[in-house]
Amino acid sequence: MKYFIGITLFILLLCSSCVSKKKYLIAENGRLAALEREETLRGQLGNANQKNEGLDRQIENLKNDTVELGGKIRAYRSLLFSNKSEQEKLNALLEEKTLELKEREATIRELQEMINLQNEKVSSLLENVQDALLGFGNDELSVTRHDGKIYVAMSDKLLFQSGSAQVDKRGKEALAKLAEVLNKQSDIDVFIEGHTDNKPINTVQFKDNWDLSVIRATSVVRILTEEYHVQPLQIQPTGRGEYMPVSDNATAEGRTSNRRTEIIMAPKLDKLMKLLQQNQ
Repeated sequence: MKYFIGITLFILLLCSSCVSKKKYLIAENGRLAALEREETLRGQLGNANQKNEGLDRQIENLKNDTVELGGKIRAYRSLLFSNKSEQEKLNALLEEKTLELKEREATIRELQEMINLQNEKVSSLLENVQDALLGFGNDELSVTRHDGKIYVAMSDKLLFQSGSAQVDKRGKEALAKLAEVLNKQSDIDVFIEGHTDNKPINTVQFKDNWDLSVIRATSVVRILTEEYHVQPLQIQPTGRGEYMPVSDNATAEGRTSNRRTEIIMAPKLDKLMKLLQQNQ
């Protein structure tokens, strides 16, 4: 009986020990699993924190980019408005220059019309003078057109005796024919120029060639105004002396050509000059 009781107690102890060890293993496994899960959670938490930090940086970068982009947009908008303002200025300037161009074109047309009218007057004057002086020879006078003016060059053979300022009869006839044209042309200026050769002259009446050329020009003006009634304000006498020769004074023929009185006729340029001054 004692033996049986002892065996029973031994079995009970052994069973109790097995149960405790099993519980221990289960508990230990649970603890290790919990530790593993905790480690995993810590890793996941770390990864999540890293991701959050990356997201924070991205957000900050986006904010910075947004601020920068906003600044650029404002700059572009300002530039756009500025360009628009410059465009408006350019348009205004273009309109101003276009108007100025139109005014200048109108002025040019007006000037051209005046010039054409002047040329027509000169052409008509040339024809009238040539017709009026048709009866005089080439050795007495010549009629030419140059720079918008008509030049009637009368030789001293036609007008004067050598060394004299008194106009001969034949010369008065030529001046009378010319006066008929001038009296019909009140809108022209007339310049009377006396010319001599380079042979010195020194008489009681004339100190030198210049003096002679001036007196001869004045004599022609007096005949035109006093005898043939050409308007005095229309005529200007000038003495050129020997200083504007048309030929070589070394020859007798050249000196003859140089001894002349030129009657220069030109349409008045008052309107043309006024228009030019207005547009300077």
